[in-house]
Amino acid sequence: MIQIMYLIRHHLLAFSITLFLFLPTIAGAQTWENLTPIQQEALAPLSQQWNTLQALQQQRLINLAKRYPQLDAMKKQRLHNRLEKWSKLTPEQRDRAREKFQAFSKVPLEKREQVKQMVRQHEAEKLNTPAATPPLANMP
Repeated sequence: MIQIMYLIRHHLLAFSITLFLFLPTIAGAQTWENLTPIQQEALAPLSQQWNTLQALQQQRLINLAKRYPQLDAMKKQRLHNRLEKWSKLTPEQRDRAREKFQAFSKVPLEKREQVKQMVRQHEAEKLNTPAATPPLANMP
């Protein structure tokens, strides 16, 4: 009976250790160090927070990185800029961005172009409008 209990405990311990060691792989999560050099290059803006991302987020980004080698230099830089901006968003801001993207994707294609043009015009106006300067107090 003691031998049986010992074997059961031994096997449970071995199983637990194995599960612990391979849990990230089973769950689909990958550490930054386990990414290929090309994946690391593509996802470099997220390197600091990679190991904290959920497995589903990591998998989506890995799928994105698959297309990276075929991109020209300008598109690679654009991808890095967008990932950099994304990495600086709070979780709430990311949720809001996802909601906007989902809503925008439901808009008919013709309307999307109109909305994009309006956004571009609005952003250009913001850049061209000088910042309001505070009035000078008690000027002689």
